[in-house]
Amino acid sequence: MKVIILSGISGSGKTTFLRALEDIGYFCVDNFPLILLQKFLEVCELTGGKVAKTAFVVDIRVREFFDAGKTTLHNIKDKYNAEFVFLESSDDMLIRRFKETRRAHPLYDSSNIREALKEERELVSWIKDIADKIIDTSNFTLHELRRFVLNTYSQDKDRMKINLMSFGYVYGIPTEADMVLDVRFLSNPFFVDELREKTGLSDDVRAYMKSDEVYKKYFKLLLAFLVYLIPLYEKEGKSYLTIGFGCTGGKHRSVFIVNELAVQFSTMDYNVSAIHRDIDR
Repeated sequence: MKVIILSGISGSGKTTFLRALEDIGYFCVDNFPLILLQKFLEVCELTGGKVAKTAFVVDIRVREFFDAGKTTLHNIKDKYNAEFVFLESSDDMLIRRFKETRRAHPLYDSSNIREALKEERELVSWIKDIADKIIDTSNFTLHELRRFVLNTYSQDKDRMKINLMSFGYVYGIPTEADMVLDVRFLSNPFFVDELREKTGLSDDVRAYMKSDEVYKKYFKLLLAFLVYLIPLYEKEGKSYLTIGFGCTGGKHRSVFIVNELAVQFSTMDYNVSAIHRDIDR
């Protein structure tokens, strides 16, 4: 079982780091009590591999358990070969982030923010001492930190999950789609008697669609457009992209287009899935 213990200074990006891990399949828990952590991992082991990757944020917010939890963290590091990641940043950058987000420092009630950061550094220094990675996020934007996590920990580095969805406009536009493209301008197999009851999955419909000169030009342009666009979404740090293709009923043209694109993207080593929302309606 892969175990990551994430700690660091308040405002250094632990939440962004943890959410990125969650997006690539880690079971993530924020602000977990140290004294309960080892018991929790023992329970995870009993799932038979269903919980294979875990990540936990341990920081000053659980300071009532901090001293009691030191032994626990050392045991976890030894038993699970856990990776300890410590995030830090400059005081000036942290103060700026607190002002921008209007969030209070966990120790702010007892001192000013600069003194609070000094006290926090002292309290968490023992975790920093045993960390495998110490990452200074002073010059990271949120998108850059997220991209760093995806590039470092994702098994499919730089490969965004692409969901291609066919749908029928008569049943409504899918709300989960990041992008929607209308393919109702293509020749409609519905108006061909022998194709009406078939779908875009059938060889007859595929042959009909591929014989359309408009489709041939459109698909070439569409593929070039998406091949250009998708890496830009990846660069921005998106972990998945849902593209909807709509025709009137969602059975012929949109289904065919989605399947043709899925084949193309699979050859490019993208993690792609084809979803036909309305094909059985």
